[in-house]
Amino acid sequence: MTKNLSRSVAIVGAAESDLGKVPGKTALELQAQAARLALQGAGLSLRDVDAVFAHTDDRFATVQLAEYLGIQPRYVDSSNVGGMSNLMHIRHAMAAIAAGMCSVALVTYGSTQLSDGSRKSGAVAPDTPESPRGQFIAPYGQLSPIGYYAMVAQLHMHRYGTTSRDLAEVAVAARRWAQLNPKAYRREQTSIEEVMASPVIASPLRTRDCCLVTDGGGALIITSADRARDLKSKPVYVMGAAETFSHHYTPFSTADWLDTRVAETADEAFGMAGVTREDIDVVQIYDHFTIGVIQSLEELGFCKRGEGGAFVADGALGPGGRFPINTSGGGLSYGHPGMFGMFVLIEAVRQLRGECGERQLPDAELALCHAPGLVFSCNTTMILGV
Repeated sequence: MTKNLSRSVAIVGAAESDLGKVPGKTALELQAQAARLALQGAGLSLRDVDAVFAHTDDRFATVQLAEYLGIQPRYVDSSNVGGMSNLMHIRHAMAAIAAGMCSVALVTYGSTQLSDGSRKSGAVAPDTPESPRGQFIAPYGQLSPIGYYAMVAQLHMHRYGTTSRDLAEVAVAARRWAQLNPKAYRREQTSIEEVMASPVIASPLRTRDCCLVTDGGGALIITSADRARDLKSKPVYVMGAAETFSHHYTPFSTADWLDTRVAETADEAFGMAGVTREDIDVVQIYDHFTIGVIQSLEELGFCKRGEGGAFVADGALGPGGRFPINTSGGGLSYGHPGMFGMFVLIEAVRQLRGECGERQLPDAELALCHAPGLVFSCNTTMILGV
């Protein structure tokens, strides 16, 4: 995206629905709950919304949500590329607002995977015989996506000497942040030793190396920078954004599983924003698995390739650490309703507004958000500022 779009739009509303285990509510209801809270926070109403960007575990998400909320939008987008979808939606909303195709965009996500038990059996839809997964993955019992990330962890350990203790550091830091977040699903004490003693799911990844499975929904409200200045909430501007795509789902054509083009998105987003890595105050990284955080920190350029294990050591990522990230508790301890990109953004917005209470980082003015999609298939990096 061109540099002239930097700070052209702002996030003016951000909210979650009920989280954790929420029996009796559908994904649609959770999205609607979050949408109303986000609009209230912005001082807007459903009548102001003329664009809907949504995805769930269902089809036709935007049209369904718009009907449920009584909105007749001028612009919709249901693009689903996995966990990074909502970051991509904000980028698309930026372009649509700049083109005059809409003025107030509602971006939502919702899932009831915990109540439905739908994250079992490999966490993917059934594979049909004609699909690539049906031919080359399913017959061999590969659990997806954890099996792929386990292979990434094995490769990182083999190439760089990373250890299970390094992975456990990521999980413990997330839990320490969750203990400061009253909305987090898992807040009990944990330790490096407990993480490393948890059952192996796909070697070397253990239970505690894996994200939670919860219910939940979230919503963001996006509008032009000009309009944002007149609203009651503190605007959080989109400074830079970039995305890459490489393959559909099965990553076996990927030359190097430790180089997933994240660096390209980071460099482009920083260039658009006109800031550097040293300027960033808040970092939120999609933490589906502990190895994903270490890999992303390296690819984003916050440490050198192969140094991620040392970089996260000694509580570096937790409260009071030298590089605090995922201050909500992340997908590892705060909650993970199927896809976590929405909640990476919500926490970044709250940190930049100074709304995080005990877990608030001091003088937070610039945030970097990063999320992947599918299985190393695509990536989005976004920089937000006040």
